Formats: sequence, C-alpha cells, structure tokens
Amino acid sequence: MNWDRIEGNWKQLRGNVKEQWGKLTDDKLDVITGQRDNFSGKIQERYGITKDKTERQLSDWHKRMKEINRESYGISKDETKKQLTNWQKYMKGMNHAS
Repeated sequence: MNWDRIEGNWKQLRGNVKEQWGKLTDDKLDVITGQRDNFSGKIQERYGITKDKTERQLSDWHKRMKEINRESYGISKDETKKQLTNWQKYMKGMNHAS
C-alpha cells in the first residue's frame, strides 16, 4: 500500500491511526487526510518527538498496513515480491524497447 492509497483510503484507515496515535484528535485527522508530511508534522507536534523517531514510527505503521492489505487479498509476502520483481523486469524491458 503506497501513500497515494493511504490518502485515498484515509477514512477507512483512521481507526488504525487512532490505535497507534490515540492523542491525535479527529480534527487533526481531518487536516492530515493521509498526507505523509501533514501526518508526520502532527505526530511530532502532538507527541513532542523528533522527526527521526516520527519517521520510524510512520515506516513501521506503513509496513503493518502493507501486511494487512496483503493478508486481506490472501497474497503471501513471497508472492508479492515475485509479482513486484516480474513487474520491474517488464517495465525495464518496456523502457529499452522505446
């Protein structure tokens, strides 16, 4: 799940966000709308933590969201990697064909 999908599914993901960062109010979540920079800034502001710590927390959360997304579609981590590798090879071949 990339950040574009997080932005697009922000309303559905708010529950997961509240579990991780319960101090973020609904008003703050309305402002964030899934945008990573806004999200990071509001976490730093509300929790008084460094940018590095915030980025680590966001990366960990993002990984969990990817896992949840993968599990909901029944695709294993190995299969996901295989699909990504195949797609990258395909795209590389398309770039050389042009």
